[in-house]
Amino acid sequence: MKTSTEPRNTAAKRSFYKWHRVIGLTALVPVIFWTISGLSHPFMSNWFRPYIPVEVYAQPTQNQLKLALSIQQVLDQHHIIELRNFSIVNFNKNSYYQVIDKDSVYNYYSATDGKLLPDGDRLYAIYLARYFTQDSTSAIKSAVLQKTFDGQYQPINHLLPVWKIALNRPDGMDVYIETAQSRMGTFNNNTRKTFLWVFEQFHTWQFLAYIGGNTFRLIVLLTLVSIMFLALLSGLTVYGLFWKNFKAVTDKRKQKDIEDKRFIHRYHRQIGLGISFILLLFIISGAFHLLVQLRYQKDKPQYTQLINRNQLGLSNLQLLLADSNIRRVALARFNGRTFYQITNNKKQIIYFNAANGTELQDGDKRYAAFLGKYYGDDKTASDPVITRIGQFDNEYGFINKRLPVQRLSYPDGRNRYIETTSAKLAAEVAGIDRVEGLSFIFLHKFFWMTWAGKDIRDIVSMLAALTVLIVSLLGFTAFIKNK
Repeated sequence: MKTSTEPRNTAAKRSFYKWHRVIGLTALVPVIFWTISGLSHPFMSNWFRPYIPVEVYAQPTQNQLKLALSIQQVLDQHHIIELRNFSIVNFNKNSYYQVIDKDSVYNYYSATDGKLLPDGDRLYAIYLARYFTQDSTSAIKSAVLQKTFDGQYQPINHLLPVWKIALNRPDGMDVYIETAQSRMGTFNNNTRKTFLWVFEQFHTWQFLAYIGGNTFRLIVLLTLVSIMFLALLSGLTVYGLFWKNFKAVTDKRKQKDIEDKRFIHRYHRQIGLGISFILLLFIISGAFHLLVQLRYQKDKPQYTQLINRNQLGLSNLQLLLADSNIRRVALARFNGRTFYQITNNKKQIIYFNAANGTELQDGDKRYAAFLGKYYGDDKTASDPVITRIGQFDNEYGFINKRLPVQRLSYPDGRNRYIETTSAKLAAEVAGIDRVEGLSFIFLHKFFWMTWAGKDIRDIVSMLAALTVLIVSLLGFTAFIKNK
């Protein structure tokens, strides 16, 4: 009985070994693409990240702006009956009312005489680009208002619309400016643009989306990740099935002092076994990330407001708050009333009734609760616990860009992060999204190594990716040698 089953077992083992080689060859090109592009990521985000002198705009206080006119006087001078919002900005030694009209067009009016500044939004974006780069001499190659994301300004940057200001410099610096909040979206030089292209084409395979759409891209990537998993699983199984054979051959070679001509195969097996757990982490987190993206999610339109001039009964220059304590002024309309939204020196956001100047207690939390209901799905019956978030953490990471925000925590475990100064939903985290986000940053981006510092974490992740690449190339070399 034993002799009859041995040939069949041997044939089954060899068939399994053959399938491992086929699956491994199928996964070879994707693995090469992913590992090489993965190796480029630390250079792009850390070591070769372009330098920029200033990253945060220091907004002057209102007493430094020397305002001669109120917002009401400017609106009346230009017969503006409705607007969406306004702010006060200072550039090129002049102060302006930045007024967003009912058509969402940004107009700039002098705070001294009320005159319209032609092409004001573009000029302010250029001013901010020069401020962040501390470059007052380079010519402006182009200034384009960008309302969608692309390969160089990707969705991870979140902020839209932005001005893309291209400076005529040897490093090809582009700066992306959101004038509504006087902040920078991101900045790229020629080196970073190259890394972005490599990562987009070889890691996220964006070219597939151009061919068949994003769902097609995700399905193809999931299929390839599944093939990688089968290659890993079959490799471990082959090692287990043939372990005694490999050991016997090695012992026999050593006893007879025979030259090891199959060292490529041996290194492929040994290194592959050593890296198998790390590869499994990459595969699981990557597949999970793709699966979550496949879910259909209909985004609700961003909250917009339309404010009538008659609702602004009190001048913005007569608020019961010292001008030296006012960093930013805007409008917020909710629950049937219009408020001046004031950001003070401590980055606290205070609300005053625009009709009579009465301060609204806990105004920012109330506005956040209002926006939370707007962005909600009407399934949340209980009121959320609202907490101000002033710095990034593992759940609300730096990729979300916006700070400070109000976190709305619901009984079902859902968290909504609201930036009240822009009335934007900065992020929503619930259930599977939270698990996926944590798995991706810890298992795929090696945040479990954060304790050692960013440089060490990046080095470890690069060594892991490099080892996966070496194992794949050793396997391919072994296949060629067998031929």
